[in-house]
Amino acid sequence: MRALGRARASDDLDGLVKIISDEKTDEILGVHMVAARAADMIAEAVIAMEFRASAEDLARSSHAHPTFTEAIKEAALDATGKRALHS
Repeated sequence: MRALGRARASDDLDGLVKIISDEKTDEILGVHMVAARAADMIAEAVIAMEFRASAEDLARSSHAHPTFTEAIKEAALDATGKRALHS
């Protein structure tokens, strides 16, 4: 969370978002969130899992800046080949 502009602006720097995906299909199996606004962000993960989205699907979707949901995109990028922009 420390790398996110929105988290820095509100001084909510602690936390993480982690996406667990299938090694072969990349389907999202689970999402862990421990952070400010996690209750607001979890809906995006639930919808992705309901539609059997892949981590790559989330990585390619648009996430506004600066927002806390950028952490979901970062986690998706990390789950798809360690491509996170801000680690």
